[in-house]
Amino acid sequence: MSEVAAAPLEKLAGAAFDEWVRSRLALFERAAEEALPPADRIPARLHRAMRYAALGGGKRVRPLLAFAAAELAGGGEAERPSLAAHGVALAVEFVHVYSLIHDDLPCMDDDVLRRGKPTVHVAFDEATAMLAGDALQAEAFRVLADMPLAAELRMQLTSMLAHAASTSGMCGGQAIDLAAVGRQLTIDELEQMHRMKTGALLAAAVRMGAVAAGADAAAVAAAAAYGRALGLAFQIVDDVLDVEGTAESLGKTAGKDARENKPTYVSVLGLAAAKARAAQLHREALAALAPLDARARRLRELADYIVGRTS
Repeated sequence: MSEVAAAPLEKLAGAAFDEWVRSRLALFERAAEEALPPADRIPARLHRAMRYAALGGGKRVRPLLAFAAAELAGGGEAERPSLAAHGVALAVEFVHVYSLIHDDLPCMDDDVLRRGKPTVHVAFDEATAMLAGDALQAEAFRVLADMPLAAELRMQLTSMLAHAASTSGMCGGQAIDLAAVGRQLTIDELEQMHRMKTGALLAAAVRMGAVAAGADAAAVAAAAAYGRALGLAFQIVDDVLDVEGTAESLGKTAGKDARENKPTYVSVLGLAAAKARAAQLHREALAALAPLDARARRLRELADYIVGRTS
């Protein structure tokens, strides 16, 4: 459970960005703690592995984007996060965590460090890690199915998450990534891979948060365009940090992409051009929000944070 204390909700409208982040992280951690099966419930080892992977770590970028996008609906969402945003935040993050568990397995990226601690297959075992990822994916869709929303809206959100995680999204992008090791991709091929592998789920968090909270069509369209640009910018920053960061700052193995001869924005464009592309996408994300009012404040701040982060 996160040690971050939530700020009083009625004060959040004028709160600084870091206070807003702390409050939403605390809300998310409490919701995740309650949503996941207890560690002592049979099968206990599987449940401990799920909780080990999903609780108390990570930047939680996707949940924060879902909370911020819910504010596009207005009606006081800036002060009091909607119940719908809670469900979307959990579902998207559970899919993200499942993908990290599987990515780290010996049959994929074979990594031993994630979020500053041993990966799940190292801390438990390979079979338990595989099942923990499978179970978290199921939990994501259970959360959406159980949300107290109209059946049509639950179906829409489920479809959006399924497409983002499917072979046309995250899973397909990972397959392309594995097949690309040792190959030289064009910039168009690289962008397609990362729009699928990383961008699809991140963009889904934004769009789902807006839709679930009842934002109007114009706001949802703006959120979708913002999410597409920001999702790709996030991956470029990750590629840059893999070159410039350390294991201590990143919480995962640094320099691994280059050692394994994986195509990245840095290897294809060079470091300076990769940074320039991230800055361009940052501008595109902010431009997508230009028609919106102060409701998009947190989305703008999150774009600044994501592109400017150092870990």
